[in-house]
Amino acid sequence: MIGRRKSGGASVRSVNYATSPLLASKTPPWRSRFVVAMVAASFALLLGRAVWVQVLGNDFYQKQGEKRYAHTLSLQASRGRVLDRNGLVLASSVPSPSIWAIPKDFQADGGERRALARALGMTPTELDTRLAGNPNFVWLRRQADDATWDKVKAMGLKGVYQVREYKRSYPEGESAAHVVGFTNVEERGQEGIELRFDKELQGRDGLRAVVRDRLGRVVEDIGDQTAALDGRDVQLALDSKVQFYAYQRVRDAVAQHGAKAGSVVVLDALTGEVLALANYPSYDPGQRRNLSGAQLRNRALTDTFEPGSTMKPFVASLAMETGRVSPSTVIDTAPGTITITGSTIRDSHPHGALTVAQVIQKSSNVGTVKMAMQMQPREMWEVFSAIGLGQKPQIDFPGAVTGRLRPYKTWRPIEQATMSYGYGQSASLLQIARAYTVYARDGDIVPVSMLRQDGPVAGVKVFEPETARTMRAMLGLVTQPGGTATAAAAIGYSTGGKSGTARKQEGKGYTNKYRSWFVGIAPISSPRIVVAVMVDEPSKGVFYGGAVAGPVFSQVVQNTLRMMGVPPDIPVQAQIVADPAAAEQESF
Repeated sequence: MIGRRKSGGASVRSVNYATSPLLASKTPPWRSRFVVAMVAASFALLLGRAVWVQVLGNDFYQKQGEKRYAHTLSLQASRGRVLDRNGLVLASSVPSPSIWAIPKDFQADGGERRALARALGMTPTELDTRLAGNPNFVWLRRQADDATWDKVKAMGLKGVYQVREYKRSYPEGESAAHVVGFTNVEERGQEGIELRFDKELQGRDGLRAVVRDRLGRVVEDIGDQTAALDGRDVQLALDSKVQFYAYQRVRDAVAQHGAKAGSVVVLDALTGEVLALANYPSYDPGQRRNLSGAQLRNRALTDTFEPGSTMKPFVASLAMETGRVSPSTVIDTAPGTITITGSTIRDSHPHGALTVAQVIQKSSNVGTVKMAMQMQPREMWEVFSAIGLGQKPQIDFPGAVTGRLRPYKTWRPIEQATMSYGYGQSASLLQIARAYTVYARDGDIVPVSMLRQDGPVAGVKVFEPETARTMRAMLGLVTQPGGTATAAAAIGYSTGGKSGTARKQEGKGYTNKYRSWFVGIAPISSPRIVVAVMVDEPSKGVFYGGAVAGPVFSQVVQNTLRMMGVPPDIPVQAQIVADPAAAEQESF
């Protein structure tokens, strides 16, 4: 009941709580019990969570906590070196700064961003794109040089740091690029020896457990370290001086004749070691921006071509080996043509009656075909197979190709005839060079090796020693007056070999483009090296192998034998060829 009462002239309203309908209502008993139960459940959940975190799930949370401060760093192993046969460095790893940033901490105004982009060798847009990536870490420039880092460091930009990595260095540059190859930014082999021996060169990285702060700085070491195991060195058979000289000579020949490309292979006749393998065009393996496929191609191993006249000595050797002819046997090549099943084969210049030795000296197609047509196709095929045609070279190097040699059962008479002078099959320059070790080694052939050998190696017999020595003497006539490659003669050393000139095949026909090459042996009296030279598409009017590739052969032979300490075997005198192009009368 609400009433009023007066007090000091004022009335005061009073409330009777006992009779208020709202306040007089009783609270249900289950509500208080529910509240107590909820409080108890909350305590139980908190207790369960504490038990889980502190006892049952302790390992998980410990690891999560450690992730915030403990890190395992990889101790990078130093990649092994690539050495030449004399221990000179062809490839090695050197420390290099790699620049990185924490984008969320990076602070720079427009001018500073442009200056940073210039220092890093990129556009401001490229820099902005990189910084827009992972907010915690981005690479700005891997394997930069010290000068670049000094410029960046001098800017004092917040959020930009550097770490030392290894960068591959190639002292011989473009001269040995196709042999040594290169690695990627992670130092994994991509080409050449770097790819073939990647596992041996890599080594094994070590491990280091550390505590790092939020900026990535190491505070302290924790636990034991696993030391890095550096990669082992790989020593090649290559002689870097011979390699550099061979590269220079083929480069100059390509420029002189306006050619598309060129290659040189130098083999040690005693061991089969590759002393030089050079190609032009080439590239600097340490600076590989904007490379073309033409620069990367290791043409001496990957490009195949019809070997042309370089096959003639093998046909003549087989004819002598089987008693069909002797070096003095006369073959009538008049009138300079021969017709086989309706197809005419011709010499570039008619020669009339020639001895077998003169057939090789003059490079007569007709004379070679007349010897070949006395044989069974199987006989020629067996010799061609024995010298490595149609087989992938067994060499410690990626990319070597097989070439082509069709089964003899499919040969038609005209095909047997053209194969006798090098048309209808294909081989690489390395395969041709290896084939001529037969004549340098008195009849046996050896495998080629990119790695240094300890001494002479055993070969596989192809011809009798007397046959090989007789043919070697015939090959010596090729570089003497009256031969097809007098420009291949070397001052102070007797040389012999065979030039080749072949039209390039495009589609089903032949073009007016040529490949010119020469492969030979020196010294003839006691062979030490085999040198093969190829120039692709000479375009300045001279295209015969003896005139284009012969001079390169001569220069490489003289330089290589002097470096090897081989004494001259003929009187040292000036050798002058008035017109090398005129001296070459090769059939192709």
